[in-house]
Amino acid sequence: MKVVKKKGEGDFVNLDVTVSSAEAADALNQAGRVFCGQMGLRPEQGKTPEQVASERLGIKNLDETVTQQTIEFLVPGAINKSGIVPAYIPTAEPKTRLARGHAFQFELKVLPKPSFELSSYDPVSIEIEPYVSDEAQIDEQINNMARAYTSFVATDPKPLEAGDSCLIKMETTKDGEPVPGLTTEGRSYSAGQDLMPPGFDENIFGMEPGDTRSFTFEGPGLDEDMNEIMEKFDTTITLLEIQKEVVPVIDDAWISQNLPMYNNLQELRDMMAREIDKERKKYYEDYKRNVAATELSKRFEGHIPDEVYEGAMGETSKRLHQQVAQQGLTWEQFVEQNGGEQQVNMLMMVEMRQQLVLGFALDAYYRKKGLSYTEDDLDEVCFQMAPENPKMARANMERSGFGYALRESAERLRACKDLVEHADITVKVPVQDQE
Repeated sequence: MKVVKKKGEGDFVNLDVTVSSAEAADALNQAGRVFCGQMGLRPEQGKTPEQVASERLGIKNLDETVTQQTIEFLVPGAINKSGIVPAYIPTAEPKTRLARGHAFQFELKVLPKPSFELSSYDPVSIEIEPYVSDEAQIDEQINNMARAYTSFVATDPKPLEAGDSCLIKMETTKDGEPVPGLTTEGRSYSAGQDLMPPGFDENIFGMEPGDTRSFTFEGPGLDEDMNEIMEKFDTTITLLEIQKEVVPVIDDAWISQNLPMYNNLQELRDMMAREIDKERKKYYEDYKRNVAATELSKRFEGHIPDEVYEGAMGETSKRLHQQVAQQGLTWEQFVEQNGGEQQVNMLMMVEMRQQLVLGFALDAYYRKKGLSYTEDDLDEVCFQMAPENPKMARANMERSGFGYALRESAERLRACKDLVEHADITVKVPVQDQE
């Protein structure tokens, strides 16, 4: 990707972007895969996303369908390469047609993020709630442990139905070859809980101990490129017995028999409390930083340009529309539930301004204090975005061109940490302690 910067109108910078034919093809491929995923289409072995979309949805030209989405994928990379931190993500203006086998050109009118000052850079004074351990979370872990040690024992024979547990013998093949994970002389199985792909349970409902049935079902597999596909499996099931679950009671006697490294149940609970507190205190630190940042934002000085508001409002509206769609609502339903279009726009404007002011205040503090973010700050930002896999979140952001946004978030996190470190903090006294 080639990016040429030019002086634009006012404070804007114009970026002339040229994307190679290979980069354009990669972006089209990415957009096609994302589109198929959004439409609930699984990859199929030996078939491209274009073929799947054509067969399942009747789309004759997937590239044309995802053109706009493809261009949106290319924008962050161009901004990141320019070295500019934008006030908002601009809309690309295509200069040529996006097509495979050809280079693609577009223009971006980028407004660099403005700088502001604060009325004071002195330590903030904040009042926060005290940290409290969560006994309920420990109870939940104990209950989960009990369920993990659930055993199954035979009960009175009857026709198998949804919600029943059973012991089955299973012989499964794919293309005539045995499937080790789906072949067993005896396995406890809970029917009707979606533990197997759709169609499996329907074929075993009604079976009684001693019955045998053979049938075919579809299940997920991987093609040569490690993409998930649907494959056909042939299986023969013999129902050995109907079972019932027995969940143990976790007490000192159970601990002594199953977890002898702990002297009693209380010692296990104490260990769990330490581990839970270690994780919960991460979120408690986030809470303190948010309180401190909110207090700092009250010192914001200056006028935010209308262009920043308009650009940020576009991004906020787009995100909200996506969130509403993910909830299974139409935009009209959401607006009606929240007091009408004017009320929704007002709420978006208020929230957007608060976020802008808070971010600009942290930028000013970071700059004034001469702070520098660390690799740990970058990792922590990614953990906040995706606790289940922060490394992948970081790789995805950098690969998709959002490195500038990642660095901006790390700077603001570092500013928050410094704020809390030097803040005058008062911890509220719990009501029961005041009496």
